[in-house]
Amino acid sequence: MTDIAPDGSPVAFYRRLPATGEPELIHGAVVAGASVLDLGCGPGRIAGPLAALGHPVTGVDNGAGMIAALPAGVEGIVGDAATVRLGRRFGAALLASHLVNDPANGAAFVATAAAHLEPGGVVIGETYPPGWDPAGAVGRVSHLGDAEIVLRSATLDGDRLEAVVRYGVDGVEWSQAFTARVLDETGLRALLADAGLRFDRWLDRPGWFVATA
Repeated sequence: MTDIAPDGSPVAFYRRLPATGEPELIHGAVVAGASVLDLGCGPGRIAGPLAALGHPVTGVDNGAGMIAALPAGVEGIVGDAATVRLGRRFGAALLASHLVNDPANGAAFVATAAAHLEPGGVVIGETYPPGWDPAGAVGRVSHLGDAEIVLRSATLDGDRLEAVVRYGVDGVEWSQAFTARVLDETGLRALLADAGLRFDRWLDRPGWFVATA
């Protein structure tokens, strides 16, 4: 797994991860056939199935290896999701993988999503669910396909989370540290409002929400 994205994510590992209902969730929250901009798309775990559901999908990621791994039918663009401006509008902009929780670029990611919405378009995002207890999740093993994911440590200081996740697949293990900003609903609403967006509703999956312009 030598192809590593700029954020430290190994491309080969992320190609192994299946979607777990997110495409259907998003499909049900947008207009039929709506175009979708997937910011931080990775290798297309969500983008590919969305395209199969009839949505024109454009994925943006700063990892060239991630974009190269996108499935057929998804337009891929190598770029920084915090700053990219494509000069096009979409029916929906997707902020999965807790992009809104990025302490350095969360606001910029939201601004990018807002800048690409067509009239009546929506932003669909993923945040840590309100009331989530990171300390209680330490040591818990989860599986996505044949990959194993374990939260090894988590320290919460105010709204700042510092954590280490261990990944494993095919007998190979490695750890990745990350920092996140944990938002309550008030904080999420404020973040969205700063980009001219309005929190609309929670979706039927913990942490997933819809925002409108």
